[in-house]
Amino acid sequence: MEVSVSAGPNTQGALRHVLGHLLTPLLMCVGMGLAYLGAFHAPAPHDLRVDIVGSGPSAQVLAQTLQDKGAGALDVRTVADREAAVASLREQGSFGAYVPGEKPELLVASASSDTSAMAVEKIFTKVAATQDAPLKVTDVAPVASGDPTGQGVFFLLVALSIGAYASVAVIGGAGAVLPLRIRVLLAAGMSLVVSLIGTLFAGPVFHLVDQGLGGVWAMSWLYAAGILLVGVGLHTFLRRWTTLGVMVLFVMLNFTSSGGIYRPELQPGFFGALHTFWNGAGFVEGVRGHVYFGGHALGGHVLVLTLWFLAGAALVVAAGVVEGRRNGAGGATHAVEAKAEREKETEEEMEEAVAV
Repeated sequence: MEVSVSAGPNTQGALRHVLGHLLTPLLMCVGMGLAYLGAFHAPAPHDLRVDIVGSGPSAQVLAQTLQDKGAGALDVRTVADREAAVASLREQGSFGAYVPGEKPELLVASASSDTSAMAVEKIFTKVAATQDAPLKVTDVAPVASGDPTGQGVFFLLVALSIGAYASVAVIGGAGAVLPLRIRVLLAAGMSLVVSLIGTLFAGPVFHLVDQGLGGVWAMSWLYAAGILLVGVGLHTFLRRWTTLGVMVLFVMLNFTSSGGIYRPELQPGFFGALHTFWNGAGFVEGVRGHVYFGGHALGGHVLVLTLWFLAGAALVVAAGVVEGRRNGAGGATHAVEAKAEREKETEEEMEEAVAV
């Protein structure tokens, strides 16, 4: 009598399949470690701009002494009077201004960066101590009452980013079989929803900002739309690696260079360089300028967000051309094979999207 034994699963092939997919979380682990520890593990000032108020010899000597002792940590200059120092702080031209005298005073603008203000306060507390005088600290640009640490805008950035790049994973996975124009419409719709949620968080829910909520919404939408368009466009080229690619762009490099925790003056040069043109920095600095500094330098930050949006639009156009060529090559047979391949990749992408 013959006994029929059904073949078991191909263990070796399944193991190779799993190991191949485990490469993604390993790369995420390495990337997140390099990005976050590289950006945040040892903040130290370099070229941190501060002012000494006064034009006499004593002010000049103090400024030069601090410049020399700082060994590159500080960029010290003198300004004629307190009004000039306040104006520079409110234009984000400096991060602290020291007014020497029997009752020394330190002027800061915590809305520009709370961690930079704390670094400046630490430095000038020591300076005042050498004169045996207590230091009075005056904040000329305080943050909203709902954001006492000044980092609420950064966490708003995190919420917007997660909503946007997680949507990319879903649209690229579950929606991979849809025509590109429908995927783009889904991206547009999600960018609007994500930006509205972010605006509710910033205003009525947590009161992170107490004015200019309309402008915050506009920048939130532009930021989220840029991420979604870039992600949808990249999906045509990266397929199942899209989730990793988007995380590199909009988490690893984005959060660390945004200036939401530490500004470039407290970070390694690489992240400071990214701060000048990355979209997260455009959002954080744009919101700060709009809400706290009367729109100072707002145009440049909005331009950064707009350029990322246009880059996403260009990627979508390129993706449309590539997908049109793929669909047009090989006729019906190729279309059936391509559909089967997309369905297989869709399942794999949805599995990897859990990593979001």
